[in-house]
Amino acid sequence: MFRGQRKIEPRRESASSGVSSSSMLAVESAQLSDTGKVREHNEDYLGHVSAETPEKARSHGWLFVLADGVGGQDRGEVASRTAVESVLAGFRKAVAGEPPVTLLQRLIQEANTHVYEAGRSTGPGGTSMGTTIVACLLRYDRAIVAHVGDSRCYVIRRGRAIPLTRDHTIANEQARLGLLSSKEAAESHARHVLSRCLGNDLFVNVEIEEHQILAGDVLLLCCDGMHGAITPQEMADLLNAHSDLNTAAQRLVALANEKDGSDNVSVQLVRVLSVERIGMYRGRPYKLR
Repeated sequence: MFRGQRKIEPRRESASSGVSSSSMLAVESAQLSDTGKVREHNEDYLGHVSAETPEKARSHGWLFVLADGVGGQDRGEVASRTAVESVLAGFRKAVAGEPPVTLLQRLIQEANTHVYEAGRSTGPGGTSMGTTIVACLLRYDRAIVAHVGDSRCYVIRRGRAIPLTRDHTIANEQARLGLLSSKEAAESHARHVLSRCLGNDLFVNVEIEEHQILAGDVLLLCCDGMHGAITPQEMADLLNAHSDLNTAAQRLVALANEKDGSDNVSVQLVRVLSVERIGMYRGRPYKLR
């Protein structure tokens, strides 16, 4: 057991309840968080909500959330926990069938408000606290990924790790504007300086994209303590070498600690076992044969 880690065993999750799993979205998942070799406290926080029935699978789906309390600001561990718990609680209470993009946008804005208010309720003048967040909502044959900050989501497909997010850092924003090359951005002192995070202001710009998922895909959510230490190809290679998600998560965390270990290290792994293919007509889903 790694020092300071929190572990949830992988679980195979299908809401088919008598319906063939080949016609329903089904996933298995594992998650792991470790303090690392230098930090005394773990400022990362993870959580997920499973669909327990076919009705829940179609009306809500599965949600996975990872947050990394911002280093250098007070009470990062409180900020990350507040953000994740806010999103999960809101998801559980969401109205059935709310469009997933709209839902994630609303939940992360609410989480931002909770973190912002928590920081200012600590006493006169308040306490500045912040956190990154990345969330992945799985419904039918779609993954809706929302993020703020530099926690990432990849899809591992056919031996490659494909990024589904872009870091909200000063260096990355400068590269997008053409002020820095990709190589310069990767080596810049500003590569770890966030251009946005939850809790700094009352409103936050949430980036959201929708992606089609395929049976066999593995979605990987992680903090910068992992993606700053190991390459996307190393992530893909480890997933390809270890079919058991719990083992894969342990190997990923161990490698990040071996190569760096100066920060907290957290990862969520979600393997798509089967999907339910759908189309959309006037905003309403219909099943594809």
